[in-house]
Amino acid sequence: MSLFSECCRYWSASAVILGGLILLTGSYSWSEDKKSTKVEVRVDERPGRPWLYRTRNFAVQTDISREEAEELLQRLETMLALIGKYWGRPNSQSIDMYVVRDVTKWPPGSLDPKGLQSILAGGGVTVGQSRQNSQTGEVLASRAVVYATADHGTPQHEAVHAYCMLNFGRMGPTWYAEGMAEMGRYWKDNQQAIHCDPEVVKYLKSEPPKRLAEITSTAQRSGDNWQNYAWRWALCNLLANNSNYAPRFHPLGLALLSAQRTSFEDVYGPMAKEIAFEYSQFLKDFDNGYRVDLCSWDWKARFHAIQTRTINTKVKAAAGWQPSRVTVKSGQRISYSTVGTWSLTKDGEKLAALGTLSGSGRLVGVLFKDYELSEPFDLSTEGSFVAPSDGKLYLRCRDDWTGLGDNTGEISVKFQKGE
Repeated sequence: MSLFSECCRYWSASAVILGGLILLTGSYSWSEDKKSTKVEVRVDERPGRPWLYRTRNFAVQTDISREEAEELLQRLETMLALIGKYWGRPNSQSIDMYVVRDVTKWPPGSLDPKGLQSILAGGGVTVGQSRQNSQTGEVLASRAVVYATADHGTPQHEAVHAYCMLNFGRMGPTWYAEGMAEMGRYWKDNQQAIHCDPEVVKYLKSEPPKRLAEITSTAQRSGDNWQNYAWRWALCNLLANNSNYAPRFHPLGLALLSAQRTSFEDVYGPMAKEIAFEYSQFLKDFDNGYRVDLCSWDWKARFHAIQTRTINTKVKAAAGWQPSRVTVKSGQRISYSTVGTWSLTKDGEKLAALGTLSGSGRLVGVLFKDYELSEPFDLSTEGSFVAPSDGKLYLRCRDDWTGLGDNTGEISVKFQKGE
């Protein structure tokens, strides 16, 4: 049998971006609709020392207030139940955590030097060990201890690492381990839309998109910098929530956590162009309120050139670009007509394809060719347009990309060859 240790660090951006806290929140498969069950918290009051709080799955020693500790444990227990369901393994043993706001309230020597170093740097670390069968690689026993600052998300980030260590004996390759821990770090109950610190949005949208091969490289190591954590979070968020990639992402994650011989390239190689395109679109369009699940591209739709036939399609208001099933040639005139209404809020005004006077709610089109998009162009309730280039025609309801979640209704569109 062999013994190895694994250590995952989280770098906080609080010391990097104007003293501000980086928030990388997002929607993913760990959410649920029903309210969380109130957890029972047992308290061990320790005079002169931070108190110890226990729940079914956690033992947290911390110097934060009792009210804050109970709220933290509520979040941790709910998150743990959801990720246990996602990965198909309920937590098997208590997760020990040291959550620190003020190091001066901790007796000298009460914190592991590695943990103290990460806390003083404004982040966290999970120190884990597992004992394996040297011949089969089977994990025989494992342990993990979390050291984290007392901000809103770092304890959740590190708890994901600890869960993986205790239940799988490993955390997976860096891109997956840190990307998924970042999702856990900023998980919120019943939250589907992304909520990010404006500085993070600015960084990810202003930088050239990192190549997928660079993000998923096995040469990366945990604890490098917050910028790399942001790229990993963004990729994992896309893969976990986009309907094109989520069915493969879940079993890939389980395989990586089980040390099976597989990789991102093995699973997604045939879809590399599609992922790169959607990842680029995600980085261009996302902001607070963005819904990855509503913006998946339909790669299976069949497209046809308009000759003598008529082509009909439906366009939902609560979705991104959707296939018209029409291919066009540059300079070709296409006629169309529409039926139906949609709204930009749940109980909002019903709008036809012309939309409002400001242009919101209007039917718009874009041409897709060789994984590039043309400039969008306006359509209306009926009329015709001359194709600006060759390509496949996609349609959507014009609305801010962060506002699609509360849209309702759909419009039917009929296309035919123009005169």
